[in-house]
Amino acid sequence: MDTMAKFQVVAGPMALEPAEETGAPPACYTPSAVRQKQEALGIFHAVRPGGKTIPLLKTLLTTACERDCHYCPFRAGRNYRRTTFKPAEMAQAFVDLNRAGIAEGLFLSSGIIKGGVATQDRMLETVEILRQRHRFRGYVHLKIMPGAERAQVERAMTLADRLSVNLEAPNARRLDALAPKKVFFDELVAPLRWIEEIRASQPGRHGWNGRWPSTVTQFVVGAVGESDVELLATTEYLYKALRLSRAYFSSFRPVPDTPLDHLPASPRARELRLYQASFLLRDYGLDLESLPFDPAGNLPLEMDPKRALAEQTLAHDPVEVNRASRRELLLVPGVGPKSAATILTARRRGTIRELRDLQLLGVRTGPMAPFVLLDGRRPFR
Repeated sequence: MDTMAKFQVVAGPMALEPAEETGAPPACYTPSAVRQKQEALGIFHAVRPGGKTIPLLKTLLTTACERDCHYCPFRAGRNYRRTTFKPAEMAQAFVDLNRAGIAEGLFLSSGIIKGGVATQDRMLETVEILRQRHRFRGYVHLKIMPGAERAQVERAMTLADRLSVNLEAPNARRLDALAPKKVFFDELVAPLRWIEEIRASQPGRHGWNGRWPSTVTQFVVGAVGESDVELLATTEYLYKALRLSRAYFSSFRPVPDTPLDHLPASPRARELRLYQASFLLRDYGLDLESLPFDPAGNLPLEMDPKRALAEQTLAHDPVEVNRASRRELLLVPGVGPKSAATILTARRRGTIRELRDLQLLGVRTGPMAPFVLLDGRRPFR
């Protein structure tokens, strides 16, 4: 089988996997012939920090796997065609795609064969060939395998721009139902802790391009009865204690010939609300107890959690824009970190009395109007 055919074998099942760093296309989206060809090879248009989009080859070193994760299209024993790349073959294939302008970056994962340590060695060898033999200096996102050793994690930190350790579930009990051969703390949480320990104790110049890689994780949402509180409690810990850059949430979709194929798909709205809530924890300074959970520990599906929180707390006690702290401003729907900074700067020049004053500053006033006072008065819309 030639290399391009191998990528096509991988790309089919990969489409069933969560699309980390990949923005979902709009409903009216019709891919061009070029993009269709890219997607057939496993090329996805990924959003980098700062909003830049790059074509990213998202692929596996092997689609064979000895683990039996109950949701996964690559699980052991599932009947479908498998393929495996040698490290040098994968590196050369990516370089060819890169030089042809088809892929700018690489997101490399793998099924697990002969254990996590042996699999991680092959992945590290692939990236070492890219960096050293082919002199590739572009973006590499490298997955850390369950069971990888600390020395392997430290080596990965000198080769990649981003590392991911996918927890899949928010705690050991839920993981046992989702991926029973994975060990939550020893195999998954431990590498994230090692990464943070290394970043905290060693200078960033030892990392790739003179800085340590960012870290992300991923959760499968809705397969094993976990609540939003469970998911976001773990997310909050990862943000605060381990400086995680981002948590990804992927709605469960049943895959034929897996133990969970009888379950319904999880609603996309839940995935969206989890993302919105996670950004409130990461970027807005809110804590878990502030979020508007229902008695079952879930967020409302029909409303943005920030709006739901404002309805509960600000509808009858609005925020005075001219006196509010940054934290108080960030509780107002429509006010993000940038617009909060704009308001704080404008207040030093004079009193804000009308929505028009905010509009001239580029602040979106529609969402915020019901929840604020301007110079002691509710604004007219």
